[in-house]
Amino acid sequence: MALELVGGAALGAVFKKLFVAVEDARTKATKFDSSLKKLEETLKSINPSILEMKRMNDQLDHPKEEMEKLIQILKDGEKLIHKCSKVSCCNYFKKGRNNMQILILLKSNRFSWSNRGVSVKYESLGSCEATDPPAFMVGLDVPLKELKRWLFTDGESRIVVSAPGGCGKTTLAKRLCHDQQVKEYFQHIFYVTVSKTFNLIGIIKKLFWHSDEQVPGFQNEEDAVNQLELMLKRKVESGRILLVLDDVWSGSESFLTKFNFQISGCKVLITSRNEFPKFGSTYYLKLLSEEDAKTLFRHSAIPEDGSGSSMPGEDLVNTIVRRCKGFPLALEVVGRSLHGQPVEIWRSTLMKLSEGQSIVNSEDELRNCLQSSLDALDDKDIMLKECFMDLGSFPEDQKIPATALIDMWAELHKLDKDGIYAISNLHKLCSRNLLNLVVTRNDANEIDWCYNDAFVMQHDLLRDLAIYQSNQESIEKRKRLIMDLTGNRLPEWWTKENQPQLSARLVSISTDEMFSSSWCNMELPEAEALILNFNQTENKYELPEFMKQMDKLKVLVVTNYGFCAAELTNFSVLSSLSNLKRIRLEQVSIPTLCNTSMELKNLEKLSLVMCHKIGQAFASSTIQIPEMLPNLREINIDYCNDLVELPEGFCDLVQLNKLSISNCHKLSALPEGIGKLTNLEVLRVSACTLVSKLPDSMGSLHKLSVLDITGCLRIRKMPKQIGELRGLRELHMRRCPGLRELPPSVTLLVDLERVICDEETAQLWECYTHLLPNLTLSVPEEIINLNWL
Repeated sequence: MALELVGGAALGAVFKKLFVAVEDARTKATKFDSSLKKLEETLKSINPSILEMKRMNDQLDHPKEEMEKLIQILKDGEKLIHKCSKVSCCNYFKKGRNNMQILILLKSNRFSWSNRGVSVKYESLGSCEATDPPAFMVGLDVPLKELKRWLFTDGESRIVVSAPGGCGKTTLAKRLCHDQQVKEYFQHIFYVTVSKTFNLIGIIKKLFWHSDEQVPGFQNEEDAVNQLELMLKRKVESGRILLVLDDVWSGSESFLTKFNFQISGCKVLITSRNEFPKFGSTYYLKLLSEEDAKTLFRHSAIPEDGSGSSMPGEDLVNTIVRRCKGFPLALEVVGRSLHGQPVEIWRSTLMKLSEGQSIVNSEDELRNCLQSSLDALDDKDIMLKECFMDLGSFPEDQKIPATALIDMWAELHKLDKDGIYAISNLHKLCSRNLLNLVVTRNDANEIDWCYNDAFVMQHDLLRDLAIYQSNQESIEKRKRLIMDLTGNRLPEWWTKENQPQLSARLVSISTDEMFSSSWCNMELPEAEALILNFNQTENKYELPEFMKQMDKLKVLVVTNYGFCAAELTNFSVLSSLSNLKRIRLEQVSIPTLCNTSMELKNLEKLSLVMCHKIGQAFASSTIQIPEMLPNLREINIDYCNDLVELPEGFCDLVQLNKLSISNCHKLSALPEGIGKLTNLEVLRVSACTLVSKLPDSMGSLHKLSVLDITGCLRIRKMPKQIGELRGLRELHMRRCPGLRELPPSVTLLVDLERVICDEETAQLWECYTHLLPNLTLSVPEEIINLNWL
């Protein structure tokens, strides 16, 4: 027969030689015609598949080695055929074995046969079988059990196993596929690695090949997906299906929609560093417990036979393990680096870690794994990368208030001042497992403006990655200058007479309990945000004198992480900062805020958290509050336990738009003059347990749109004038057990859209709902989250 030349001259010539050799052997060895005829028919059927393979090889731009390997296989087949043509009758079985050898050679490398025909398989595209998981695994028994419970239960058909890179998601998925119970329950298991750059049609072809199905000629992706669904429906008739999509990257939502099959008996599990809530529920793979972390580390670091110069002590092992923070990849990488090493190497490693040198700096494998999570953010996510990098400005193992980030990003990245975009970015970073976002109050997200109850937690290694990336540029060119000081030891460049010219826009300085508040001069002409983190054993902390020259400073965040409030001194340095717009102080006391030399004319937001002597600070002022803060738009006071009354001067801040006072348990009332705040749009008096009533003057707050009195246990009634708040849209009044009645004027609140309350309070509103057609009553379930503590 005339055989079409395939796959270019080289491949076509070799294939034709093999075919001719088979035909020649049939004429010379007629006794074995049936065996050779079968081989000849097989080669005929392979011919169009080779054509398809050549076409795909060109489309996918695979290397020449792929074709060269197939050419060599065909040459080997030709040699075997020539051997067959020379054998005698007594070697009949040997000849048959040679024919079978050719079939096995082709099948094991490129081809598979089924009742649906012959299909070409590419080694370069991989298999749909999960490779064996590592022989040694720890910490996966519980996740495996929980995932099996989901797999064996009817209900949701899709789940996402999510965790940062290096936490063992792939290992867990492979162990799941090789679990005996899983294999008995699912008759068909497909395992596909998706990765960042995937080929949907290529993946679907692999699934067909794995099923011993003839691969159709797909017209497009839609056609491929439709035919995949039909194939799975055929397959499920002979048993349940488990499809595992491993290593799905961010931005793959459109890819996952292709696998939204509603096929009874078919379940889809994906592993990813991200969450995909629209695809399926999320299973969060946790970091290792301390005991499991030690077990994994010992396996990686200590030879089984105990060989080595000397064995490290238990305390040394435990200390290094704690530095790895339960991160499996970190434990393995550090463990391998210490495997069989002298104890002095172990001690030097611990010294480096204790001096602040991160594992991320020294271990390329770990850093590259973590870095890939950042690399997954494409060009349109540049702002997310910037926000992630900024998180390194806060100390390790500490909660980061979302409001502090809102303040930073509003000025550094020109995000909206209310924090909508900032919180959106936090959610996006959280969905990529680059941080954890914790909300301690379950209705906080219902309040459009309030994020006082939201905090960010970040794994230390991810923080180290952010700092490492920031430090890749020279000190002069860094956009972020992040310094963690030990005692009074300053960076060498800081103590030089001729300091480098710094251009950082964000500056963060963290000091420990040994720091003496003795600052050297530093010039920061471009700095727009300054983060000062300290942990003082002394009762005073002095603001650095060099702040006076920070002409572009817009945001100041000062946080005391010690156990007791420290007095903040040298507060007068702020008087020269004409561009300062936002101040956030936490766990400090201030002798006086207002004096004749102190004017913050452009300050727009003041946040005081766990601060002491606030009332005294304003009461001892030598200048009126409105004169000092003429453009203040927002005040947040939280957990200031010695605040007994709000300074009357606050009521003269006529530009004020938002006033939030929460968790101030000695505050008994708001000043009657609050009615003068005619521009007030948001008033929050939350968890102030001694407040028993609201001022009657509130009726003058005609621009008020949000009122929050959640947790004011002693309030018994609302002001009669509440009906005059015609612009009120939201009213939050949960945990107000003392409230017994509502004034009839509530019927005038025609623009009121939502009341968030308890069931008892909802009953008070129900008799008015027919008069308030826009009103929706919401009774959320009580959830108290203490994860931030």
